This record gives sequence, structure tokens and C-alpha cells, in this order.
Amino acid sequence: MVPTTDVLTSADLTELRQSALGAANPLGIAADLADAAEQGRLADPADTGYALTLAAEIAESRAKLDAALRYADRAVEAYRTQEDSQANFSRALRARILFRAGRDDEATAELTALRPLLTEQADAAAYISAALDAGGRSVIAEQWLSEAVETVLGERAATAEQLGEPRDPDSPGVLFFLLQQRHRVRRDLALPHDQHDNLADRLENQLTSRAANAVAGTAVTELLFWPQDQFDRVRSEWPDLTGVYGQDWDEHRARLERELVRLAGAGRTGLSVLKGSVDGLSGFATRRNGDPTDQQVRAGYAQELEGRQERISWPPERNGTCWCGSGNKYKKCCLPRSRA
Repeated sequence: MVPTTDVLTSADLTELRQSALGAANPLGIAADLADAAEQGRLADPADTGYALTLAAEIAESRAKLDAALRYADRAVEAYRTQEDSQANFSRALRARILFRAGRDDEATAELTALRPLLTEQADAAAYISAALDAGGRSVIAEQWLSEAVETVLGERAATAEQLGEPRDPDSPGVLFFLLQQRHRVRRDLALPHDQHDNLADRLENQLTSRAANAVAGTAVTELLFWPQDQFDRVRSEWPDLTGVYGQDWDEHRARLERELVRLAGAGRTGLSVLKGSVDGLSGFATRRNGDPTDQQVRAGYAQELEGRQERISWPPERNGTCWCGSGNKYKKCCLPRSRA
């Protein structure tokens, strides 16, 4: 549970978003977040809405709808003067909770007010459709998303430099996310594929292929973890790799923790590190007739470890044993390293 006298930083809130649901008393954490917002215990007062939204999400996940709605009301009020995506997400969350509390008319009115954002904000398609799904309004979600897709495609066709369909998932912005959410909703409704579903599939395949290429390269290599005895050998046998993995084991763990936090903040789930060994990398390099210090060789070794399920799950619970193998509690060991 969050200590009731602590000042909470933005980093603390990010950490709690990742770990609160796995804690022993998530509802206590939600209550403490709300108290911190009310008592002025947030290092940045601009985080008030964020803290209350997180409290609402935690309470909703535990079916404590009265508390969830109370926190969501306060979050919406805290965001009253803001029109960013987080402020709008808090309104959609409130609508979702209203649906689950049986207050359908209020929920629908809130989402109807947010509907224009579907063609304006990339993440609106996800949080609006999720709220409608929660209220059993998936058919309405499909209708709204379809109309938004047609609107954006029409606007693209009217702009000379953007004629035609998007060719890759980076170029279309809002349209890509609209297509993906529409595709998901239609699949859940067992509707037949249409031309927009086909376009969504093409873009998704391109994105998956690009991600697979990244996994084969630097992205996976950055999650290669050397236990302390192995790190000492890496530093001794391949001194040049200290620039890649850190000058000492503390820096190595800190780099990994920060990267994991960054990936979690970007929405990645099921994160883990790949446990490497000097003998394993040397053997892999020998089989590939390569140099262990070569980035492509190290990326291939990381990919091989991933295929063998040589992974350490992340994050552990705050009071659980740290993922690095030190034997210390996570909250006393690598968790603080993400802020270093």
C-alpha cells in the first residue's frame, strides 16, 4: 500500500499503474491515491487527475463501482480545464463505470459528447469503443467507428498530397487506429470482412513484420540480462561491450529497468528479460562463425534465448524477490533504479 504520508511523484504513479493490480491490497492503494490527491501529496499538482483516474481503474477492476465512480467524478473535475487525451480518457472511463452501474443514459450521453474525437485523437478509438463494449453497445461502436473511418478517408481523398489509402501503419495516424479498433469490434460481432477490414489486415501485417524485424535486432538485445557472475565475465572478456551493457552490474540493471518501464509505459505487456551466459553467447558466435561483440550476433543469440523461453518475468510484486537475482526485495533493489 502507498504510505499515507508520502509525497507521490509522477514516476511513483507510473510504477503503481504497472504494479497496483498485483498488490496484496489494490483497493487500499486506490484509496491512498485519492487521499494523496485530496491532501496535496502529489509532487506535481497537474497529476491530480491522473492519480484519481488510476484509483478509479483499480476500484473498477475489483467491482467496487461506487468507489470507482466517486474517484472518476473527481478525476473528470480535476481535468475540467484540460482537453488532452488523458482528460478525455477519464471521461470515457467514467462512462464505462456508469454502464456497469446500470446508468446507461448518462453513460451514452458522455460518450456521445466524446464521439467527435474519433476523427481527431489516435487513442480515442480504443477508449470509446472499450466503454461501449462494456455497456453492451458493440453494435453502436461498430457504427461510430465505421462512420469515422469514412470521414477520415474522405478527408484524405480531398487532400491532394494524401490521395488514396495509407501504404503503411506510420502514415495514416488516426485512421490506422480507427481501422484496428473497427476490425476488432467487427470480429467480436462475427461480421464478414469488408474492404476496410482488408485494409486493417494489410496494415497490421506490415506492422507485425516491422516489429519482428525489430525483435531480431536491437530491441531484443536491449533486454539481454547478464547475472552478476556472467556480467563480470562479459566485462573481462569483451571490454567493448561495457558501452552496451553498462560499466558495472548496477548500471546494467538500471539500464534494463528503465527500458522495461519505458516499454510498459508504451503499453507493452508480458514483459521479461532474457538471461544470458558468456558460454552461451560464445557458443552461438562460434556456430555462426561470428564475433560475440557484433550486434547482429548478439541479437541472434537473444532471439535464440527467446525461443528457448529463457526469460525472467517482469515486474515482480513490490515486496517480491527482485528479478535480478540479488535476493533482495524488488522495491529495495531494481525498482528505484528506473529513476536513477
